[in-house]
Amino acid sequence: MDLARTEVAPRRSRKESATRIGLMALPVAFFAVFFAYPVAAIVARGLKTDGAWRFGRIGEVLAQSDIRHVLWFTTWQALASTVLTLLIALPGAYVFARFDFRGKQVLRAVVTVPFVLPTVVVGTAFLALLGRGGLLDQLCGVRLDTTVWAILLAHVFFNYAVVVRTVGGLWSQLDPRQEEAARMLGASRFAAWRKVTLPALSPAVAAAALMVFLFTFTSFGVVQILGGPTFSTLEVEIYRQTSEIFDLATAAVLTIVQFVAVGAILAVHAWTVRRRETALRLVAPETTARRPRGAGQWALLGGVLASILVLLVLPLGVLVQRSLDAPGGYGFAYYKALTSSDSGIFLVAPIAAIGNSLEYALAATAIAVVIGGLAAAALTRRTGRLVRGFDALLMLPLGVSAVTVGFGFLIALDEPPLDLRSSWILVPLAQALVGVPFVVRTMVPVLRAVDGRLREAAAVLGASPWRVWREVDLPMVRRALLIAAGFAFAVSLGEFGATVFIARPDNPTLPVAVARLLGRAGDLNYGQAMALSTILMVVCAVALLLLERIRTDRTGEF
Repeated sequence: MDLARTEVAPRRSRKESATRIGLMALPVAFFAVFFAYPVAAIVARGLKTDGAWRFGRIGEVLAQSDIRHVLWFTTWQALASTVLTLLIALPGAYVFARFDFRGKQVLRAVVTVPFVLPTVVVGTAFLALLGRGGLLDQLCGVRLDTTVWAILLAHVFFNYAVVVRTVGGLWSQLDPRQEEAARMLGASRFAAWRKVTLPALSPAVAAAALMVFLFTFTSFGVVQILGGPTFSTLEVEIYRQTSEIFDLATAAVLTIVQFVAVGAILAVHAWTVRRRETALRLVAPETTARRPRGAGQWALLGGVLASILVLLVLPLGVLVQRSLDAPGGYGFAYYKALTSSDSGIFLVAPIAAIGNSLEYALAATAIAVVIGGLAAAALTRRTGRLVRGFDALLMLPLGVSAVTVGFGFLIALDEPPLDLRSSWILVPLAQALVGVPFVVRTMVPVLRAVDGRLREAAAVLGASPWRVWREVDLPMVRRALLIAAGFAFAVSLGEFGATVFIARPDNPTLPVAVARLLGRAGDLNYGQAMALSTILMVVCAVALLLLERIRTDRTGEF
């Protein structure tokens, strides 16, 4: 018997290794061809001269005072945005974790909507609120369209849900009896929270802070619209050097700098996630939420609701208001103008961007679900350095310059057998790169919760790996798969950094159409940009509300 077990174990290990490698093959090939190759091509084009590498160019670029200013502003605004987001969102994380109140599910969806909105829409919303002729300008003459405060507040708007989801998700599973025990032993409320709850929350707070820093460090659409010529992040500067100045060497150096910074951030984030997964004993979230008790808790709930109303709902409301505020009075004039192609900005009517975006997003979602699903299945087979490295690879598209990826597509994918520059599939491929990390992060926790003994029992009975997945895993993760597809659809719909390079003039996407309309003077162009942004916001909001109806509190990390 022991000999038989000894012989079976190596065979099972070899079979699991082969299965894991098979699952990783397609995702690795996809990222190698459509991510690593285009990025490497644009970097090589910038740093190679007459076939020789010019690494000295890195020092030359970083020595320029304007580039150092960009690096300083990129880092400073990311740190400031992260601190401000934590200060504003942590009370909200506590409310969603510990309080049970009517409308909580809908409010959770409302809080999450800004996170999946395209950055172009976020920038447009704050331009309507804080910019020239915006609400504050009309009411009290305050204009913040070219100041740092507008950028910081837009980043808080965009990343509020990251803190609420990451920190609140863990907070809701911490056993409140531990803090209550400290109170019974004589500790004050603050001391009990500082010594018991805060250490337990620190991995989640660190993970949320790192993700917010990552998203704001690589900010593009928000800074492009609100920053004007004065403020520029690395991502915006890469775009400017690539598309306006055509200095590929400088763009390549900035891409390398951003790549190194993002790699370091993701490495630290992976470490915090492992701490969060292994250091705590958790309870079911539904056992910790209670109705607010006492004036203090009701005041906290009211304060959080007020902050959500002002910081998250008001900008979106102003966006809708500006889309209806036509010269002849409130109405749908700007929406009707979207059906005309007389403006000369597009080869088709702007309304065509809606259909284009939906088609591209559906194709990108299908690609992201297949690639992300295989990757998530591979990540749940076994842990180790190879798996952790593979996991980090999947997250890189969230931080590496999307502008570089988009321009790299044009440079690298222009020769057979990968001559795709004139193909419609180029846009969904770029969008799927952003969607895959969301699929993986949603699917992995659910797949890890599936009892491995069920898979082993099915395999012992002769089921193939495909049948094991179909009969065991799929019924248990079907809900998470739908949620992953919904997130991939939403983020694909709003992808802008890469799409702005590769979307054809006769097939613009919604974010590209909004950016081009904002780049033209005139009230009609501005009103049409607001109308398209509103349509895009509504589509994303509907997708999120549908996801909230089918998700559970423990479905994934988003």
